[in-house]
Amino acid sequence: MKKSYDVLIVGIGGQGTILASNVLGDACVIEGRHVRGAETHGMSQRGGSVETHIRIDGKFGSLIAPGSADLLIAFDMLEAVRYRHFLKDGGTMIVNREMIVPTSVFSAKLPVPQLDDVAVELKSGSAKVVLMNATDIAAKAGSPLAANIVLLGAASHELPLSVASLEEAVRRNVPQKTIAINEQAFALGREAL
Repeated sequence: MKKSYDVLIVGIGGQGTILASNVLGDACVIEGRHVRGAETHGMSQRGGSVETHIRIDGKFGSLIAPGSADLLIAFDMLEAVRYRHFLKDGGTMIVNREMIVPTSVFSAKLPVPQLDDVAVELKSGSAKVVLMNATDIAAKAGSPLAANIVLLGAASHELPLSVASLEEAVRRNVPQKTIAINEQAFALGREAL
């Protein structure tokens, strides 16, 4: 019987997936809850895929089994397609409406996927899908680099963590000079839903 709340965060190297997972883990620590986490980011420095597994109240293992994640937070639409099989039936996807097309598509002369086609594909399953322009929202907060925190703000409606714990975890994990921008990004992400 599953007793954890499982979150998979996916993106491309440099988008802030590791920071986002650190914020979630720290929010769990603030609340005195068990948390397990794992990350894979082999070629992330070269724009490769990054995934982080966060198991809130998880006590037995760090990795989320396919078909069991409660929430998928995707910083890129193609990464959402790649990892959606991790979601349980009826799970939720919060996805940045942005797409970084892999170099292999161009080198193999394949057709470039279109945002609208990928959106239709994402919505074809049983998951609740929330597409948002997190990068644009982050720019309004003061930096497009805060898109990861915008997505966490949006995800806060689904997460079994208090808003206060998440906000404090954001303050603890972002660089000091960017705290105000990230606080605003988190708030705007919450308001967007």
